[in-house]
Amino acid sequence: QVQLVESGGGLVQAGGSLRLSCTASGTFFSVNSMGWYRQAPGKQRELVAGITSGGITNYADSVKGRFTISGDNAKNTVYLQMNSLKPEDTAVYYCNAIIVTSYRGQYWGQGTQVTVSS
Repeated sequence: QVQLVESGGGLVQAGGSLRLSCTASGTFFSVNSMGWYRQAPGKQRELVAGITSGGITNYADSVKGRFTISGDNAKNTVYLQMNSLKPEDTAVYYCNAIIVTSYRGQYWGQGTQVTVSS
């Protein structure tokens, strides 16, 4: 069974930084890609950033230049460094991964709260 375990959320003042981590565990053949989504109250879940196993990254326009996604393939871990945080970044952040077991499936973490105070 595949699990995604997140850590690193919390409360920070505007302009501050946080680093999120997510590790995939369990039995699987490979991790194709990992990424972060977020969902603010009353809003749809949206992609924040993603990274493939080959290191190709993509970002939402709203976080470009402030957030950096990176991955450690050996540890099946993805990181999201968030700098210059704004109150509008407040949301529950979810780790997402495309993982190959006996099939290619999409998996989600339990979510971690990020709150940015003004």
